[in-house]
Amino acid sequence: MSKDAVVSKQRLLWVAGFGWLFDAMDVGMLSFIMAALQKEWNLTAEQMGWIGSINSIGMAVGALVFGLLADRIGRKHVFIITLLLFSIGSGLSALATTLTVFLILRFFIGMGLGGELPVASTLVSESVPAQERGKVVVLLESFWAGGWLIAALISFFIIPKYGWQMALILGALPALYALYLRVNLPDSDRFRVVQKTERRSIWQNITEVWSKPYAKQTTMLWILWFSVVFSYYGMFLWLPSVMVMKGFSLIKSFEYVLMMTFAQLPGYFSVAWLIERVGRKFVLVVYLIGTAVSAYFFGNAESAAMLMAFGILLSFFNLGAWGALYAYTPEQYPTVIRGTGAGMAASFGRIGGILGPLVVGYLVAQQVSITMIFAVFCAAIFIGVLAVLLLGTETKQQELE
Repeated sequence: MSKDAVVSKQRLLWVAGFGWLFDAMDVGMLSFIMAALQKEWNLTAEQMGWIGSINSIGMAVGALVFGLLADRIGRKHVFIITLLLFSIGSGLSALATTLTVFLILRFFIGMGLGGELPVASTLVSESVPAQERGKVVVLLESFWAGGWLIAALISFFIIPKYGWQMALILGALPALYALYLRVNLPDSDRFRVVQKTERRSIWQNITEVWSKPYAKQTTMLWILWFSVVFSYYGMFLWLPSVMVMKGFSLIKSFEYVLMMTFAQLPGYFSVAWLIERVGRKFVLVVYLIGTAVSAYFFGNAESAAMLMAFGILLSFFNLGAWGALYAYTPEQYPTVIRGTGAGMAASFGRIGGILGPLVVGYLVAQQVSITMIFAVFCAAIFIGVLAVLLLGTETKQQELE
């Protein structure tokens, strides 16, 4: 690879990665803001569940709409639009004084988040050589851990002293970065070639995703995305609140979750090292099983030491699995429907993100134990494992169509 190509690849990774980091800041802060709002607005468990779920409803809509648009107007333009949408929404939500207004704004923030993630991974996948593609996409995903760390630090130091509104204002800063992206972010060469040779309707792309050549991988992806998103948003959006339920103060729960968040980085980096050596399927299966086992023991933990140990393992394995998922998804489709296929899979997965927080809120209200709640997520993850084992094909270092 030429020196210019290396520089271009690194530049794309950093440019797209910072967009990913800002997404993670918003989602990460939401988990802490939920705990703060519960105290300030006297929210019920069901109302807290809706905060997480309305965000995922927006993400489901955004993933579908912007995934389709990415195959029509290009990856770069969609990346910028979605980044602006959630940044502006985040700033406005700091002004919310009622739960209803806050939920409406969370929907639009979710649309931006849901649209940006699969489009960014698609853009990077199409711009990197096959022998490095998996590693680079996982490294892109690792920016998520950086965003969560910043969110945890902001929540730990800012929310108790200055309030949740200040945290959301800080989350709006990516809007300025989006202007920089417009000038400096290159679009996919593969997309530009396809656009010159073939113009297709959105409906053509949707139906082709479920056509015979791609039905098997689409089925696998939809099951996998649902199980991963359902368990992730059900568990991680509730982590600070679960710590409070287990008897820790709000400040102490923020501190513990901050420490758990650090484990996300080695989770990503280990997958980045493994994914081009042992393949996507092996990494996904191992890290998903690790997530399920960690979730089970976290739900059963009674001491602070056990909570921390299995919380760290949960972060390590779950976020590593996310990295592999984002590397694996765009590789299932040719360029002409790659944005559509990835967006539709992510959109269906977000239905799990809608249900996960609601299920926790409902079960908590019914006084179901945390042990049983986390057992539900453990079972969901194993369904995703079976989907990969039975329906998945290995795509390691294969050239994209």
